[in-house]
Amino acid sequence: MTRPLAAAKRFAASLPAEALAGLQVIYTPLMEIQPVQAPIDMQGIKGVIFTSANGVEAASRETAVRLPAFCVGERTAQAAAGLGWQAEFLGQCADELTAALLKGRPEAPLLHLRGTHARGSIARRLTEAGLPCDEQIVYDQALLPLTEEAQTVLAAQNGVIVPLFSPRTARHFANLCGDASHLHLIALSEAVAEPLKGLNYKAFSVSKAPDAPAMAAAVLDAAAQLSRLEGQRRAE
Repeated sequence: MTRPLAAAKRFAASLPAEALAGLQVIYTPLMEIQPVQAPIDMQGIKGVIFTSANGVEAASRETAVRLPAFCVGERTAQAAAGLGWQAEFLGQCADELTAALLKGRPEAPLLHLRGTHARGSIARRLTEAGLPCDEQIVYDQALLPLTEEAQTVLAAQNGVIVPLFSPRTARHFANLCGDASHLHLIALSEAVAEPLKGLNYKAFSVSKAPDAPAMAAAVLDAAAQLSRLEGQRRAE
């Protein structure tokens, strides 16, 4: 599990224990969320945009103001609502959110509260389309090395399932993993898949949707495949 530790544990806990029987879960966060402690100027802002729960949590520590919040991802919207924002779920990706905002034309200007590394150019695209939007960084995503446990497991050349949730961590993992010929790689989206395509992997799949339930289903499929392969190996 390569996500930040809290998110990785939450994802692992969502998987049926019986489906993972015999498998070991290894946590090796490749990214650490680090809040950027800076005042957020809400003067004149009519609504905010959140593209991750990390943005919600970081922003909520820095301002007591609670405005309409337009969110990517249901979990982001739930986190925002839980912290007092007037949250609205507007899609699973930046493109869906941007299209929904341009169609609905909420009161502006808006403010995208995001991480240092973000894709989609939401503020620029909205502004260019006539819906004024600014942006402010409220957290950083620092890259981390593989843990010693993960390095040992990867070096053992046994079957390993690796779910990857962002293009940046996928690229980082591709640079770190070495021989990938025994790995079952699962990418959240085509954007996440792109940095992995040059690896000599055992198996590779892209989630049917860019969300946690679809990723969980892909992991369970990979676990079943790994179990079948192990059964065949023992029978030989």
